[in-house]
Amino acid sequence: MRSHLLNDTTAEQYRRSVTQGVERVAARLAATERPFTGVTADDLSPLIERIDLDRPLLDTTAALDELEEVYLRDAVYFHHPRYLAHLNCPVVIPAVLGEAVLSAVNSSLDTWDQSAGGTLIERKLIDWTTARIGLGPAADGVFTSGGTQSNLQALLLAREEAKTQFPARLRVFASEVSHFSVQKSAKLLGLGPDAVVSLPVDQDKRLQTVALARELERCAAEGLVPMAVVATAGTTDFGSIDPLPEIAELCERYGTWLHVDAAYGCGLLTSLKNRDRLAGIEHADSVTVDYHKSFFQPVSSSAVLVRDAATLRHATYHAEYLNPRRTVTERIPNQVDKSLQTTRRFDALKLWMTLRVMGADGIGALFDEVCDLAAEGWKLLAVDPRFDVVVEPSLSTLVFRYVPAAVTDSAEIDRANLYARKALFASGDAVVAGTKVAGRHYLKFTLLNPETTTADIEAVLDLIAGHAEQYLGESLDRAC
Repeated sequence: MRSHLLNDTTAEQYRRSVTQGVERVAARLAATERPFTGVTADDLSPLIERIDLDRPLLDTTAALDELEEVYLRDAVYFHHPRYLAHLNCPVVIPAVLGEAVLSAVNSSLDTWDQSAGGTLIERKLIDWTTARIGLGPAADGVFTSGGTQSNLQALLLAREEAKTQFPARLRVFASEVSHFSVQKSAKLLGLGPDAVVSLPVDQDKRLQTVALARELERCAAEGLVPMAVVATAGTTDFGSIDPLPEIAELCERYGTWLHVDAAYGCGLLTSLKNRDRLAGIEHADSVTVDYHKSFFQPVSSSAVLVRDAATLRHATYHAEYLNPRRTVTERIPNQVDKSLQTTRRFDALKLWMTLRVMGADGIGALFDEVCDLAAEGWKLLAVDPRFDVVVEPSLSTLVFRYVPAAVTDSAEIDRANLYARKALFASGDAVVAGTKVAGRHYLKFTLLNPETTTADIEAVLDLIAGHAEQYLGESLDRAC
């Protein structure tokens, strides 16, 4: 079995095996006509169940043939222009090349003696990102597995900086449409059940600063500790961007940590024409960015950034076998000193390769395209009597629902929209997401593919309307 270890004696086998895999994926990408086949769990489960993992195939070609049947054929392909569902972007080729390199070399970015140049590349990218944000010369950060981990670490730092012996008094403020990881992080950090204060949003789904000011004042009057305000730059459902300058001013007035969750909106950092939508982010104490959402990177590639590098000490622990304290005085750059993770992939390499091949302007141009596409989609929905659209997009998300002229029962309209989404997914013709607005079921386009066109949007809207009308017709027949 040593013949399967990657080393100097198996380099040629490595080249052949990886080439076979790349050719399979390339062929599948070239032949993909729909984002999904419509396969069900009941269809696919028996194929997986019958595989005996204790009886290897002992052949790469045979294993790839099997993989074709159980995965590649029925995968959901984000590169297809009619995948319009979640915050999944098509990926750029330089990043995929970086993924291949980092997987093979397999550096672990926790200590210098495991990664060397990888450590410096990651640090360079952190500096590049903090400079783009405008956090100042003392800024720092570290790559993470994703936005949830980044938000958790940011709130950990905020909790420690709050310097209170009474955790039950700590309060975190976020809008009612902020990411669920804010609530999850509060629980993981041992905060009380009332720790997260949910604030109302305006008609554009942005946090109401009047409500924030009122809650901060009440917090002070009741002897509570305003631990952090989480402002969102690109909410998951609406792509809305909270009023960052006004929120920053309130945080400064009340001495509150400002965290900006820009997991989605971080693409604006490279935008050629929409960068001003992030105005105020430079005042944050910490920022979450997800390169794997709007920088067209493969999962995972994220980071948490901080204004003051010293605050990262709250995540620092020293172990003699890994990062003993003496390495600090010896100025050995161990990234584990900043991270919640120990073993950690060299995910920064993907972004590095992208910037070195395409440049930041190349990324920004792609993100501007999808924002422009969303604006066009908004215009289509606004004049289409079949649909109710919620809010004009700040980024690249559209939330809407089918509203038939002859039906006034909201519950029946809900069921028609749920049916349309499920039927569309089962057909494989397109994939869209769903959410709730004011208790009612809505559909969602998350437009992150520059290859998607307005014609694609129009076609998917027609498909949705067709499925909804079919459901309502059948429902009427059943009622009769």
